[in-house]
Amino acid sequence: MTSTRLEFDLDRSSPVPLYFQVAEQISEAISSGELTPGSRLDNEILLADRLGLSRPTIRQAIQYLVDKGLLVRKRGVGTQVVHGQVKRSVELTSLYDDLRRAGQDPATRVLSFGTAAADESVATVLAVPAGTEVLHLERLRSAAGEPLALLRNWLPLGLAPLTAGALAERGLYELLRTAGVRMRVANQRIGARAASPAEARLLGERRGAPLLTMVRTTYDDQGRAVEHGSHAYRASHYSLEVTLIER
Repeated sequence: MTSTRLEFDLDRSSPVPLYFQVAEQISEAISSGELTPGSRLDNEILLADRLGLSRPTIRQAIQYLVDKGLLVRKRGVGTQVVHGQVKRSVELTSLYDDLRRAGQDPATRVLSFGTAAADESVATVLAVPAGTEVLHLERLRSAAGEPLALLRNWLPLGLAPLTAGALAERGLYELLRTAGVRMRVANQRIGARAASPAEARLLGERRGAPLLTMVRTTYDDQGRAVEHGSHAYRASHYSLEVTLIER
């Protein structure tokens, strides 16, 4: 079987990561039917050479599409469009969304709301210069009357008409969607650490109690970072469940 040669239009001056541009254009070719089920892509080395990109950039683009279920890697065959592809919407949800759907009666206390200068790490993920003013939120999320999580978020200014009052009543993602922000993909990292004294006090835990942590950066359909969050959850009240599928 021969490989399908795609034409790519990459904007190297764009803030949108190159891997995301490559992945989106492959995804569009699949959606349009240019790449049909079973079509094989050039291998990573050939594709990287042809586009003048590094092999890790191409590998990241391919892995992103494998994770979405659009491509599959087969030993001795290469990378192919999935046979019998099922199109499904993958929705990014917030803790507020999940609690409400589970009938848990979420409540939010806004601890801080205002602008702050982005430090080096926040500036990097939001693709703005260090020191740029961004919106900084800190909230305490409770469920069934019990404190559950401390949520810290940073967003570009002017993205949506957010207020402390609205955040006390509704979830951040719900407000962003209402404002027309089309969240498409997120990079997420899960970890664990001990609670600081201030965190323990807010969460009703002992000092040093274990917390689950989640760091997430969410991108819109143009590949722009629209939200960065650093959250801490009570390990005694919260767990993560993941379904693994063999490919």
